[in-house]
Amino acid sequence: MIEMYVAGIALDARNGHPIVVLNDSTKRRALPIWIGMPEASAISRALDNVKPERPLTHDLLLNVIATLGYKVKQVEINELAANTYYATILLLVDDPEHKLDTTKSIDARPSDAIALALRAKCPIFVSAQVVADGTIPADFEKDEAEAQEFKKFIEGLKASDFKKQGGE
Repeated sequence: MIEMYVAGIALDARNGHPIVVLNDSTKRRALPIWIGMPEASAISRALDNVKPERPLTHDLLLNVIATLGYKVKQVEINELAANTYYATILLLVDDPEHKLDTTKSIDARPSDAIALALRAKCPIFVSAQVVADGTIPADFEKDEAEAQEFKKFIEGLKASDFKKQGGE
């Protein structure tokens, strides 16, 4: 699992649908996930630290989780199948006195899991397979610079640079 962070909300230029964009820690890979307008609004409010007068859906969910004695440990975006992302919310018993280590997994849409994670201030993890299948390059200049540097390195290699294993 790779920890990722919400870079922001964008709009698909083709159809106006909102997209939540996750970045890895290097900001070299971006994972765009198309979401609904209500979830985009919920994520935007959390990113902007907007506190509603009354609990909205994700605030309510977080309140219910806490009232039941759990905390949100992390969320995981763990599958991409037929252009649909799947996520899991991992809850941990919030019982520091008895040191209970009971976790519960709850299936969720990634948009809801992300909105909840931002409110719970917990990490967002993405499986290596989803990163491989769903991310796009986010820093073309750095990618190009590294490619050019590697090309120069390869061009400068000579046969004598390679030594046979075993000391010869």
